[in-house]
Amino acid sequence: MQYEEINDPSTMAHPQVHGVVVLARNGDRTECPHDPITYKASSTATTPLGEVQSHQLGSFLRETYINSNSPSHIRGISPDLVDLSEVHVRVKVGSEGAAVFDSATAVLQGLYPPTSKNRITLANETTVVAPLGGYQYVPVETVEPVNDRSLESWTNCPAFQKHVENILKSDKIRDAEKKAQPFFNTLKDFVFGRPLNMENIYNVYDYVSSELVHNKTYAHRLPPTFLEQTRGLANLRENAIFGDDRIGGIGNIASRTALSSVLKALQRIAFNDDPLQFMLIETTYQPFISFFHQTDVVKKHPELAAIPDFGSALAIELRRAPPPDAREFLRFRFRNGTHSPFETIHVFNHHEDIPLTEFIYRLENSVVHSNREWAQACQSNSVNSWFGVEGADANSRVTDAVIGMSAILALMLFAWVGSNVVKRFRRRSYVRLQGDEMINASHHVVHYGTQGEKSRA
Repeated sequence: MQYEEINDPSTMAHPQVHGVVVLARNGDRTECPHDPITYKASSTATTPLGEVQSHQLGSFLRETYINSNSPSHIRGISPDLVDLSEVHVRVKVGSEGAAVFDSATAVLQGLYPPTSKNRITLANETTVVAPLGGYQYVPVETVEPVNDRSLESWTNCPAFQKHVENILKSDKIRDAEKKAQPFFNTLKDFVFGRPLNMENIYNVYDYVSSELVHNKTYAHRLPPTFLEQTRGLANLRENAIFGDDRIGGIGNIASRTALSSVLKALQRIAFNDDPLQFMLIETTYQPFISFFHQTDVVKKHPELAAIPDFGSALAIELRRAPPPDAREFLRFRFRNGTHSPFETIHVFNHHEDIPLTEFIYRLENSVVHSNREWAQACQSNSVNSWFGVEGADANSRVTDAVIGMSAILALMLFAWVGSNVVKRFRRRSYVRLQGDEMINASHHVVHYGTQGEKSRA
């Protein structure tokens, strides 16, 4: 796959790379069936192959952006020891969460490998190197769809579910299913009872591709073209579902929410007083398809209207031209899988790097920036939207809201109990007591004076 590389003013001026946002797909994992309508997924786990793929991606990103000899080197970024103020990582932990998290860890191991420089000298002059030869621990922000919909916006979304149902009823999908019936009839002996139709074709492809990689007997039996045919049908289905002709259409919801994190990171990188220079967003395949539709990339590169391979990455470079032109430009580079180089692609039918301001302007009415906006787009009465939860701090704000409501309820209960106790005490004060009862009462009934001082009756 080759992309046209055109000389443009920003390229000719050799602008410096000031920062990069990378959208990365997880590495190889075990089979992960999901509901073909709701996309609710079963559990899965990364494999050693997936960890190697992600580590290779991290090493590739290091050579491209961290190595000072690279023409795309990020100006001023720490080359050996990670500076945690310069790097931020967001990881999707919803569907396929375990595999995505492990993949992010492997990417970071390649991006900032162990180094003997990761050491400390103690007061007694003893030098201690971090474990595993100087392993570097980079914290990650986990993004759970329960509290933050930015990296998994297509599940529990009524409008998207309706969109899926409509796509599966469309003439395009029905015609594809009709034409694929002869292939389905020959494939049935290799899927062991799994439904063979366009509704379930992604699950079929996921099973076939996983078995082909991990099951030697299966790999010897599967006819040579079956994987390609299955993948072609799965690409047709997922592209139709996770794409939309309208920039703000519900089919693009995966990238519309993910782009909120991207735009915030780019704006931080562009701000000179913010130290952020590298953002990694580890996710699954869905945002890639939507992004290429939302930014019109598929019009020039229809081959990208497909499921990206494991370990794929989209890098968005913020480049600043030298004076007197101090504008920021964005260059988009895509790498499909771990065996292809970065190739430059252009968004919104540009033939050159796009100014950051224009990119933001073109997207501003389609990007979903908060859980409240997500609920509106999905026509969903989300509990998070009731609390007004927005952005990446959704978890803490939900917690604060729950604590606040709990405190109010506790105060109301305390007031009710207190008023009843006072009423009870007041009633006791008017009861005529005799004998031992009067003695006990004189020790246990407490009155509060007008100045708040306690006195015994």
